[in-house]
Amino acid sequence: MVDTPQPDAKGQLVSADEDGLRLDRWLKQHLPDLPFGQVQKLLRTGQIRIDGHRAKTGTRLEAGQEVRLPPSLRPGGEGVVNRASTAAKPAAKPSAKISAGEIKDLQARVIYRDDEILVLDKPAGLAVQGGSGLSHHLDAMLDGLRFDAAERPRLTHRLDKDTSGVLVLARTRAAARWLTEGFRRKTIRKLYWAVVAGVPEIAQGRVRLKLGKKRGAGGQEKMDADAEDAKRAETLYRIVDRVGRKAAAWLAMEPVTGRTHQLRAHALAMETPILGDGKYGGAEAFPDLPVKIKMLHLHARRIVIAHPKGHTIDVVAPLPPHMAETWKALGFTKDQSADELFEE
Repeated sequence: MVDTPQPDAKGQLVSADEDGLRLDRWLKQHLPDLPFGQVQKLLRTGQIRIDGHRAKTGTRLEAGQEVRLPPSLRPGGEGVVNRASTAAKPAAKPSAKISAGEIKDLQARVIYRDDEILVLDKPAGLAVQGGSGLSHHLDAMLDGLRFDAAERPRLTHRLDKDTSGVLVLARTRAAARWLTEGFRRKTIRKLYWAVVAGVPEIAQGRVRLKLGKKRGAGGQEKMDADAEDAKRAETLYRIVDRVGRKAAAWLAMEPVTGRTHQLRAHALAMETPILGDGKYGGAEAFPDLPVKIKMLHLHARRIVIAHPKGHTIDVVAPLPPHMAETWKALGFTKDQSADELFEE
């Protein structure tokens, strides 16, 4: 079979939290409407490549690798190559048009920018990437964040849809590579703020609990320690302030590893689910407090990037409105330790 190169294919970098993911699962996350048979055909014909090389369905991806897709599958492309194979399925919803107002609002949320990277204060409720039935997401809006750059900015890591705060974008291909490598090697550190229902028994510590994806009785997929593919997961935390002896606590949390929903699952493991996290905490995540809890109280507060040229980029994001309201209602007071990184 002829090994045909794809010089005009669109490359997407494997993020740090996708390290170890099988290629077929990566493709399902990024291209949810692409049939499995079509994936197999694209792989057989060399149209999907990893760092320029042919790949197989079960290939395990590594952070920083580049998955190259055929032009028809890149953002703004024609869609699925072999449309005949999808004739029996309902047509995918077209991407929602992004208004000038939305782009203006998004640009106003940029809290740091230089020639290589851009840091965005992502609002709660905005998905970073698309998925099944989801057409409105940050990835579809990235052209609006070009500013003076020739290239479209690239995602290098993700935040949950309902998590707010600092999100780093690469403005060049080279920056995307060193950022992804930085997340993998822990030269980039992230600090989160959360409010939890209840107060952890130990004021400061480390949660070590393996996590993997597991489907529950209702078909809902969650991170669980009993999952077959569970991998090492560690989180550092400390109590910054509290309400009463057991009502609620403000935590500073720093993930040592980068598993999906790690902070949410580890908060639950301490029997103190994050406020508003019905998926993991159920009714306990909505306690009776002086403020009505409707949204997830998890915020990516600070990111510290060790730049390969020797300097450090240190950015913080302000609390989103729903969390600021909770801070005021619960009487949380500013503490210098809240923004400090952990000493390991």
